[in-house]
Amino acid sequence: MPLLAPGDKAPEFTLTATGGSRVTLSDLRGRRVLLYFYPRDDTPGCTIEACGFRDSLGDLTARGVDVLGINDDDVDSHQRFTAKYDLNFPLLADPDHGVIEAYGAWVQKQIRGRSVTCADRVTYLIGPDGVVEHVWPEVDPSTHVDEIVALLDARAAAQQAR
Repeated sequence: MPLLAPGDKAPEFTLTATGGSRVTLSDLRGRRVLLYFYPRDDTPGCTIEACGFRDSLGDLTARGVDVLGINDDDVDSHQRFTAKYDLNFPLLADPDHGVIEAYGAWVQKQIRGRSVTCADRVTYLIGPDGVVEHVWPEVDPSTHVDEIVALLDARAAAQQAR
């Protein structure tokens, strides 16, 4: 499936999160949701990205955004990753990759000369109404959070200027 575009309705899902809770997207209506897909727990780029969200969670929450990470690793892997890096937001397990596919993030890529199928590094900002507001199809883990905060601040400034 192709990536979703701004204006598309975000596909509904319910997945198991770290700690064993169940997260349903529609339960988060009324808030913005930053839904980020990433290839693997505890790998270099994924760790940089997750720690960036961890370190900036207060800034994102203050801007009305909830952060959720998704890949096809299981809950136990997410628990270990969360504990190792003291992550402070839920990671959702999608071992059957149905949600990853619905969001167009299930891809085949070459990693160290090997062909693998996994979640691509893609982020969606979903509005309070459940509609995709913004898509980051190309993510640099080391600068991604700064790009997100800059977009949120620019939108807030535009709202205030009206």
